[in-house]
Amino acid sequence: MTPSCSLFGIKTGLIHQGEEILPLLLLGLKKQELTLIDGDILVIAESALATAEGRLVGLTGVTPSKEANELAIQYELDPRLAEIVIRESDEIIGGIPGFLLCTSNGNLLPNAGVDGSNAPEGMVSLLPADPNMSAKKIRDDIFQLTGASVAVLVIDSRTHPMRYGCSGVAIGCSGIPSVLDERGKKDLFGRELKVTRRAIADNIASAAELLMGEADEGVPVVLVRGLEIPVGNYEGVEQIAAEECLFMGIISKNAQNRCQ
Repeated sequence: MTPSCSLFGIKTGLIHQGEEILPLLLLGLKKQELTLIDGDILVIAESALATAEGRLVGLTGVTPSKEANELAIQYELDPRLAEIVIRESDEIIGGIPGFLLCTSNGNLLPNAGVDGSNAPEGMVSLLPADPNMSAKKIRDDIFQLTGASVAVLVIDSRTHPMRYGCSGVAIGCSGIPSVLDERGKKDLFGRELKVTRRAIADNIASAAELLMGEADEGVPVVLVRGLEIPVGNYEGVEQIAAEECLFMGIISKNAQNRCQ
């Protein structure tokens, strides 16, 4: 893999609910005189994709449950937001003021990915229903329209334990492996790597976040070119079970000890 690559932020204009994202993406590329080629990686912000897929919910139509009202009081949330988070979560682990820590579709994330930023007034966006399938469809459609064999990532931003700020994480992946297994390789001193895996998709997501930003930049797509990661029949983001995760494993163990 070469250490040299290029990233291009692609402006699409404001994306409206139910609007096809691919024509806007291709138009944005054309305006910047960019043509897709084999091996390119397209990185798409989940908020833009979710809007295009109609994954917006108006708060005024939400009736909070008893559980939502209790969580709202405990964690200083709008009860309607708490209700939507409950609906989108597999499990609620805990929280801090303003946020609930949840699991959803194998992801550990704040508020189950429900987000009011970059959504119309009075509405919140949900995560795409199936980010991996969305990435595959966009990739297949690009091949049909342009003949270019590219990879597609759908990304979100996440905080990390004990750190301020957000970085990127892939929630959908098609065309490249999301993780490269480095086990068996040697380090600089000849020692064999035992557990190391490289989070390729997440690393690309974080690089793309530098161009996308988190506010009103209006750059929902980033083209990554020159990484020389082989594009092929790779599908999905590789995940691990909660009990194998360092953070979730400790949380679960502590919770069990408190119950004994």
